[in-house]
Amino acid sequence: MHRGLNTSAYDFGLYDQGIWLLSRFNNPFVTLMGRNLFGDHTSFILLFLVPFYWLISSSSFLFVAQSLFIAAGAIPIFLYTRRRLESEGVAFVFAVVYLIHPATVWIGLENFHPDSFLGLLVGIAIYSALEKRWRLFFVSVLLSLSVKEDVALVIIPLGIWVAFRRNLLVGLTTVALSFWYMILAIFGFQRGINGVSFRNSWRIPFGGLGGLFKTTFSEPTKLISHLVSESRPFYLLQMFLPFAFIFAVFPEVAAISILVIGLNILSTFWYQFHIEYHYSFVAVPALVFGTVYAIGRMPRKTHNWLVGFCLFASIITAFLWSPLPGARTNVAYNGSSHEMVKAASEAIGKIPKSAVVSAYHPLTAQMARRERIYAFPVPFKRALYGLDVFASGDVLPFADEIEFVILPVTMDDETAKVWSIVSPRFEVAYANSWWVVYQRSSK
Repeated sequence: MHRGLNTSAYDFGLYDQGIWLLSRFNNPFVTLMGRNLFGDHTSFILLFLVPFYWLISSSSFLFVAQSLFIAAGAIPIFLYTRRRLESEGVAFVFAVVYLIHPATVWIGLENFHPDSFLGLLVGIAIYSALEKRWRLFFVSVLLSLSVKEDVALVIIPLGIWVAFRRNLLVGLTTVALSFWYMILAIFGFQRGINGVSFRNSWRIPFGGLGGLFKTTFSEPTKLISHLVSESRPFYLLQMFLPFAFIFAVFPEVAAISILVIGLNILSTFWYQFHIEYHYSFVAVPALVFGTVYAIGRMPRKTHNWLVGFCLFASIITAFLWSPLPGARTNVAYNGSSHEMVKAASEAIGKIPKSAVVSAYHPLTAQMARRERIYAFPVPFKRALYGLDVFASGDVLPFADEIEFVILPVTMDDETAKVWSIVSPRFEVAYANSWWVVYQRSSK
């Protein structure tokens, strides 16, 4: 998909540019979004990828790393299931259940997100908690927290479970550490970098925390109506049905995901309660482990039936909702051999590596490894740029610094409208049947 120009600045190019800048010992101010890489999210886990940028030039590297982490999330599930249910065959089944869950498959296709590392890291954290391997537990917890500021929403419930079921001191330490780090990340790192801390309060319904609290106690039916509105109940079905709801019999381990799933359906942000987006994936490991844990607490004579029932539900839901080969859900995309893609490669090759560029958004993912690149119409018109990403319309002050613009021959109306205003300042440097490279005029 990436090689066929089916990715873009959001959410691949911005990570590729940010990590590339770090690998060149530059400030990771990502011009594709107008924010510092770590001001957007405190994804310090990305620092471990920097050395690979010294060795690997392919822009596909992040997708390979993402796929490996997603797939490796099956390993702790396999190890725990093999011991808990005393069968390698059953362990293999639950590795498959994890791998073909709709949220797992979709995060592998939705551009690149550090959240994809959580299948492995949160999986190891839950596995080591269940097995009382505390050194491994703390390492995995620390690495999980380094993925994103809100990973505490799954680590805190895990710590609470550990406190009640395994080790009080370890559990309370985990809760305190996770809560402290989340506060530090939001009000320390992000505020220090951006000048503002929490940028997503608009996702809280009823006007923010105060309105949500008031509505919960004064008009609870209004809150209930919100929680069952749009496609939220269907989202819950997609998350839970692959496990045939078996975890609900003994739900304590599966409940580690309760804050993540609860906040997803509470949010006003459409992407959070649709399984095709990365917000759901972090909940999957707890649901798989919770299902295995629940089966382990049931009579042994029921195990084979329960495992078979779960596998059947998993395969059916994968067919319905996972974009797997042969499944009902089909993802169409251009291949790398498409004439449009070949023409794009030729056009990109005409632009110097050091040039300041504004590019049509599907091309930004192919051109991100440079100090300054913008997704057209930025900077000639603000769009998904800066701290307030929803601000639009204004011309940014560095518009005159753009040296090259690359656009498709056939533009949509909005692109054509902006370009008609800007075009007198540029002249054609190269063109083919699909793309035009414009260079700032020397006149």
